[in-house]
Amino acid sequence: MLLKSIRLGSNDLGKTRAFYDATFGALGVAECSTPEQYPIVMWDLGGVKFLLGPARDGQPCTFANGGTIIFEADSEDAVKAWHAAGLANGGTSEGEPEAKPQARGAFGAYLRDPDGNKLGAYFGLQMG
Repeated sequence: MLLKSIRLGSNDLGKTRAFYDATFGALGVAECSTPEQYPIVMWDLGGVKFLLGPARDGQPCTFANGGTIIFEADSEDAVKAWHAAGLANGGTSEGEPEAKPQARGAFGAYLRDPDGNKLGAYFGLQMG
């Protein structure tokens, strides 16, 4: 596996952690761990670590314009649950759960987390 980790910045780690605990829970991911020596939280996504924490330079965190992280769901219902969990935990919708023409009809949804990072969850997405 070439990809080891993904780290996103957060200006409110408690609020953003609640968002990811809920959305990852809808996809079957276990709760996060918190390394004692660092101000971060971390989830294991099948060998790839997903981390949240403050910016290392002490400046406010910002989101990437044009950047999207896509997660794989095991059913359309899981995509719907992921989207609903995100909305209930401070996220905003960027695309309702439905078959997406831009993804060859795969079923997906989009959210922004409390810090503005754009995320998607898809069932049946074929890339390449």
